[in-house]
Amino acid sequence: MVNLILLFVAATSLCVWLLQEIKGRRQMQTALQWCAEKKTASDAVALRRQVVPAWVEWSYRLVSALWLLWVASVVLIKDGDFALALVVLTALAGVIAGLDRFVFEKGRQAYVNAGKIAVYITYFVKQEQENLKREFGGMLPIAENARSFFPVLLVVLVLRSFVVEPFQIPSASMVPSLEVGDYILVNKFNYGLRLPVVGTKILEVGEPERGDVMVFFPPGDSRYFIKRVVGLPGDKLRYVNKKLYVNDELVPHTLVAEVPPLQPVTQVVREQLGSVEHLIHHDKRIYRGDFETTVKPGHYFMMGDNRDNSSDSRVWGQVPEKNIVGQAFAIWMHWQSFSQLPSFDRVGQIR
Repeated sequence: MVNLILLFVAATSLCVWLLQEIKGRRQMQTALQWCAEKKTASDAVALRRQVVPAWVEWSYRLVSALWLLWVASVVLIKDGDFALALVVLTALAGVIAGLDRFVFEKGRQAYVNAGKIAVYITYFVKQEQENLKREFGGMLPIAENARSFFPVLLVVLVLRSFVVEPFQIPSASMVPSLEVGDYILVNKFNYGLRLPVVGTKILEVGEPERGDVMVFFPPGDSRYFIKRVVGLPGDKLRYVNKKLYVNDELVPHTLVAEVPPLQPVTQVVREQLGSVEHLIHHDKRIYRGDFETTVKPGHYFMMGDNRDNSSDSRVWGQVPEKNIVGQAFAIWMHWQSFSQLPSFDRVGQIR
């Protein structure tokens, strides 16, 4: 729903701006030409009132209201796609900025700087002359906003899509490696460069390795998940009595502690997956059963470090390569709720 609202508002904004720039500009130039011949306006305020069509101003207000509607839908409905929104906004701003700069700008500036119009504008007080030239020969508000925001949106889009993207940890499925409220950075190029939104890989760089902490989309779900890679394509996995076997070899693990000390319910275990040594949790009160599977080609088997309290590949299956988002590599802040101050005690590399 939110995405449909976004596409509708973006298309409406483009159409309204084109209508303003083509039809509205023609009406303004005709009115300005008439004022120049009749010398009807005695001051800049009166000239603007006679030249600028009323519908140009209210159509801009309409577009502003539609964007506020979209923002409200994002806040209230909460099912929007930020990647899609960023692509749409960047594309919209780029199209409007490009057309305004290379198609319309030269003609409208030439109009106010030549002939009777230029002479007429000199009749006004000096401080108003540049303002009038800028208003009648300059950008309309929609184009002005587009040309202002386009460079910023483009930089954000490139960085977020191809370099690094921030995420927040919403659940305890990766405890103790990641806690609720951790803000992390995800490398977007380690596993290959992908087009935003569609996820198509355009450049091969590397592949996930066993033990990596990876962000991805589970099969049939549009939400981001973060888990640890335990199985690569072709791996034979077996999970028996909370012990993980990869290709018939027991994954090295060592019991570190049982907490709380007096009535322990959680085992803290140090595990070695590939070259990655990390901590995992086992809940002594929960037994989820054993499993045995072989990872399909082009797929990965994911598990949370909080092994007994994690929705992962044991629930929704193996993750196809096309659903990969990137590799989580660092915690840059911890902020669990707005009622607390941000903390930087957990800043560091993710293991």
